Amino acid sequence: MNSNWHLQFFSGVALDVWRNAIPSEATEGEVSFLESELNLKPDDSVLDIACGEGRHALTLARKGYRVTGVDASRQSIQSAQRISEREALSAEWIEADMCDLPSEGRFDAAYCFGNSFGYLDRPHVQKFLAAVRQSLRPGGRVAIDTGMIAESILPNLPVNRWHRIGDIFMLAEYNYDPSASRLDITYTFIRDGVVDPRPSCSYVFTLAELIELMNEAGLHVIGTYRSVQREPFELRAPRLLISASA
Repeated sequence: MNSNWHLQFFSGVALDVWRNAIPSEATEGEVSFLESELNLKPDDSVLDIACGEGRHALTLARKGYRVTGVDASRQSIQSAQRISEREALSAEWIEADMCDLPSEGRFDAAYCFGNSFGYLDRPHVQKFLAAVRQSLRPGGRVAIDTGMIAESILPNLPVNRWHRIGDIFMLAEYNYDPSASRLDITYTFIRDGVVDPRPSCSYVFTLAELIELMNEAGLHVIGTYRSVQREPFELRAPRLLISASA
């Protein structure tokens, strides 16, 4: 599997699916969680890592925070920039790898929400967490959202799963490689009779491994949750929300 698979994945029909898969109520709940868990104050500087088209960042900018979004997809960055310019929002958009972050220690808070954290293997997780730590001011906070934590994904792992988003059908086929702690997923998109298969992969860590990696990077864990309602994380929880302080 090409480690840069995600650079080609998010375009066309796949991007249309991701645009429409998450309801606005979910975004609002996640933004409220970020405001509280990151202890955001008016005019704080916030870094959105792997921001996509700005689903969270634009909402935070509309609330008055100074937002910087980083994403490797030029198409996504350009889309977010067009919206922020049209609305005259305080936002900066940077086309860059998620491990390549502004390192001036100028951010009050940072977050990585969505699927992107799972794309990183151990060396890249270490690089990513070190970059996050360097980007934050002392005492700054970070929140990470992932469904690829071992306690979440492995007990519930299906063989395949069908989804329908609008006029698009999507088949996800799963294969776990235990020797690499890697989940390979082939997504097949079907729209208007056109079949478009796209491979992907994500790396799986236990919660204990992730906490250790964050501690090594100088990020001290504050909370681990299964939802934006701050229910405690537990075995078979659908996702992990983990927050830490620099």
